[in-house]
Amino acid sequence: MRPSVPTLWSFNGGYVDTAGFLTLHGLFTSHVTGNFVTLGAAIAYGTSGAVAKLLALPMFCVVIVLARAIANRLRPSGWPVLETAVIVKILLLSSAAALAVGRGPFATGDGPAPLTTGMILVAAMAIQNAASRVHLSKAPPTTIMTGTSTQLMLDIADLATGNLTPEARAVVLPRLRAMAVAVASFALGCAVAALMFIRFEMKVFLLPPLVAAVSLLAIIEARRDRGCFSRRENGRPANWEG
Repeated sequence: MRPSVPTLWSFNGGYVDTAGFLTLHGLFTSHVTGNFVTLGAAIAYGTSGAVAKLLALPMFCVVIVLARAIANRLRPSGWPVLETAVIVKILLLSSAAALAVGRGPFATGDGPAPLTTGMILVAAMAIQNAASRVHLSKAPPTTIMTGTSTQLMLDIADLATGNLTPEARAVVLPRLRAMAVAVASFALGCAVAALMFIRFEMKVFLLPPLVAAVSLLAIIEARRDRGCFSRRENGRPANWEG
């Protein structure tokens, strides 16, 4: 299927994280644990945005718990959980874009508008993280690249030294390609976000909802091609992979 949903999500992961960092005074909206570092820096230097950085991880966790609980209620009825999650993500990204464009640029990270914008973006990326973990479990993570980069280098080292059996090589090569695409897509998202911010400032947030919408269309197309709407496993709709 083209375009690849994991690739689109990896692009958005890097893009939204970079856009948030540039416009919301150092707030990481995808890699939320990184806010522990920027929180320390904000405290040490007396800069703004400490409240948003403090709230990012709790918000991230609460959204994932709520999303999981709702999905568990919807799944037995055959409701398209993945599509619903992506629609919610699109609505959140669109709301954040409207708020950022309408109220930004933000002179401080602690005001109601930047704080609300940041938490909406964190919620959107929390949903992407959860959906990626549940529905794209065979693909590399789409928002955190440290573990992926580590495994990528381990696989390259194993291939370079020739210590792999033919069976292991058959497993490593597809994984290496998928991880390389994920890291490249994430890095491209970061670069594009930086360029868009330089050129358009707060309008940088207009692109992520469009990318998410394209991924939704790709998911719907893939389900139709594979007949996943009617296919069930153990009485539950089968997870979508692709």
